[in-house]
Amino acid sequence: MSSYRQAYAWAKEELTKAGCDSPAFDALCLFSHRFGMDRTDLAVHGADPARPEEESAFRSLVARRAEGYPLQYLLGEWEFMGLPFFVGEGVLIPRADTELLCETGLAFLKGRRRPQVLELCAGSGAVAVSLAQYAPGAQVTALEKSPLALSYLRRNVSRHGVPVRVVEGDVLCEPDKTRKYDLIVSNPPYIPAGEIDTLMKEVSFEPRMALDGGEDGLLFYRAILNGYRQCLAGGGMLAVEIGAEQGEAVAGLFVKAGLSRVEVRQDFAGLDRVVCGLAQGAG
Repeated sequence: MSSYRQAYAWAKEELTKAGCDSPAFDALCLFSHRFGMDRTDLAVHGADPARPEEESAFRSLVARRAEGYPLQYLLGEWEFMGLPFFVGEGVLIPRADTELLCETGLAFLKGRRRPQVLELCAGSGAVAVSLAQYAPGAQVTALEKSPLALSYLRRNVSRHGVPVRVVEGDVLCEPDKTRKYDLIVSNPPYIPAGEIDTLMKEVSFEPRMALDGGEDGLLFYRAILNGYRQCLAGGGMLAVEIGAEQGEAVAGLFVKAGLSRVEVRQDFAGLDRVVCGLAQGAG
């Protein structure tokens, strides 16, 4: 029988040997998840013996993480914009990079009364829920195709009690152009199909349909601009997340589609991350 401190030390060593980028952090997250103890509890009660059944379950989690299985899926939830979201197999994991997309949308919505907002390829609903949470009065619609992702989307909307209307639909299909939105946001699949198998092992556990952006990675940007450009209200904003090397290409598509004040915005690492532009007309 191991003590709590020994169990944690073993986990950190195993994850270090497996080549995890942040073995101490991952080990502590799994330890807290399994034993219900934080770092302070570990310091105070570290010498206490761990219950055998709990330690066995903890070791199983660590073994899966060592194999490259995503930490977020093992925990069952992850934080985005300061809010917790349910995640698991079948839905893209919310990432800090995407917070710039939310921040761009929230800055645009500031001061607007009851704006109409649409998120395309909504996945877990992290963006849609965050916009609804931090932009009071916003009427948010979240469009998602995957049945598995939809289940997480609905759970997260319910969890936070925000006014998000969930719609099952395919962004590649013709939209209802009678509806107009002040803001349309999307973190669509943008990885070129030929590059997906070269990504980190962890990414291989995420749904391919949430990653595959077609041959050149731009399939969904073209579809969004062709189908949803006319769904923007006058002066409305379209904002999308992009891959770090897609800024020029996606901005060019925005300009070609007739959007104005097109910008490429960088994340904290200085990498191109969001392209946004405005529809012509009164704002």
